[in-house]
Amino acid sequence: MRIALLFFAYLLACFTCAALLAIPLNTWFELEPHRLMGRLAQLLILLGAWPFLRLLQIAQRSAIGYGVSGSEFRRSLGLGWLIGVAILSALLIVLMVLEVRIPDPNPPAWLSILGKLMHGIIGGFLVSFLEETIFRGALHTAMRRTNTLVATLFWSALLYSIVHFIDPKPLPEGMEYDLSGAWWTVVYALGHLFQWEHLDSLVALFFVGIFLSLVRERTGHIGWCIGVHAGWVAVIMLGRKITDHNETASLAFLVGDYDGTIGWLAAIWIAMLSVAYWVLTQPKAVCTSNPSNAQTTS
Repeated sequence: MRIALLFFAYLLACFTCAALLAIPLNTWFELEPHRLMGRLAQLLILLGAWPFLRLLQIAQRSAIGYGVSGSEFRRSLGLGWLIGVAILSALLIVLMVLEVRIPDPNPPAWLSILGKLMHGIIGGFLVSFLEETIFRGALHTAMRRTNTLVATLFWSALLYSIVHFIDPKPLPEGMEYDLSGAWWTVVYALGHLFQWEHLDSLVALFFVGIFLSLVRERTGHIGWCIGVHAGWVAVIMLGRKITDHNETASLAFLVGDYDGTIGWLAAIWIAMLSVAYWVLTQPKAVCTSNPSNAQTTS
């Protein structure tokens, strides 16, 4: 738990520094303050990652999940992406069958759909490289040095799900983005985490973290994790482009407000996949004969 708290403290420190830096930079950029703050937080996380990892003595390629050959890593990315697309496509199809998500009555043009798909692929890999390097790379390794697999799975998945809901929001009308505005943004973003309506999405992301950590544990690197994660992001982004959330459906509670796709059904689906993956990838026992018990014949 101590390592997970250190990672949370690091991410929170980057988030807070970004809020403060956004005050003088706010006049230089046309972005809304909360969006500028989010971009700055991502930049600070990247800039501070290597010194932070050196502090934890895990600043090595293998320690953060890149300890395989380039060809093997690229193969894992590609196959993992296809698997991720298949997993989330199955979920999206079920949601459409249940009419929780319905086809857009005014479907966008094909060029717009293709553009969103490319955005989903590129954006998915960028997000996945960052998140998987932090959570299934550095955090997983740091925790496994002193913790059991169960503790590593639980705390890394919990932290992974929590940080998705630390989300800066626009300032109230009439509020200036000064020191008090930055403070309001940080406090509100943290308070956003504890809203009851996010429970279903938080649980779903928790099992996402469990599944990806199991993949990291079995494969020994994060290539598959990045690929699967990127595939999920692509399907979610494309699904939101061509379908709408049907809030009047009797089973609408199966998805949450986070992205209109993950929720209780996704949590059950990913949890089942986690169990199946762990069971099916158990190393086979090697039967060896005991020479002392062997009978000799003459």
